[in-house]
Amino acid sequence: MRTSLLQGVSNLEHWVISADLTPSEVVNIGQYSNNSFVITSINQTAAKVTITTENSEFTQLISATSGLVEHNMQLGEWYIITIFNDNDEPIHRSIKYSLSGLRLITSLGNGEHEIYLINNARIEHFADSAWEISQFPRIEFDELATGGTRLSMVLTNVVVNGSIGNANQLGIDIISAGSMSPFSGECFNIRYATTNSVSPVISPQYDDLWLNSYALNRASGTLDSYVGLSPFERASGIDGISVNSLGQSVFFDVTINQVVLER
Repeated sequence: MRTSLLQGVSNLEHWVISADLTPSEVVNIGQYSNNSFVITSINQTAAKVTITTENSEFTQLISATSGLVEHNMQLGEWYIITIFNDNDEPIHRSIKYSLSGLRLITSLGNGEHEIYLINNARIEHFADSAWEISQFPRIEFDELATGGTRLSMVLTNVVVNGSIGNANQLGIDIISAGSMSPFSGECFNIRYATTNSVSPVISPQYDDLWLNSYALNRASGTLDSYVGLSPFERASGIDGISVNSLGQSVFFDVTINQVVLER
């Protein structure tokens, strides 16, 4: 007899997404530690920073000499850093979000069949086979008929409240816990990176899919006219993924849905 167990798994996938919100500045946030980071801006217009978490918010003026920001916040599973100029206009935003998901284990005669449902993706394997991705996270890049380009992301965080137990039992409630849209509009110098902890082979397969068009154009020598997703630095995508727009506007939409499951 087959038996299946459904359980929630925390912090399966980690996303870092950043973009400049103005064409006149390039901002970088680096040298992260538990309670500090350093902000640099090419035109030195970064004046103030706000850190937003689920439970609190912190604001500090940015030193024009060091760019050092120190805080004592518990950052938790997600936080948003927004940089402002002297006119209190946002010029850069960066978000880090750890996504949780579901694990379904089915006992079979020759071992276990394991399925992870994380961030709209389906990742699975049998005891005697390699990991397979049958569905990927929802990222879409389009060239608009009206001019410009659009990059859309939908991230989904699934949290289990209590114990779900045997998957053969009926009656799981799916409850929306709201959503957030940290990016919605024209952005510049977009960069994103993800790390999936199900298996070391998953994140490189994500990058290969997203960079497939770039790799084809690179092989054919047509990168001069290529518009689409591209590696931030190294061609593998290990440093993150950006957008090659050839000077066109990039409309960047990110939606993060939060879902709670319970019996």
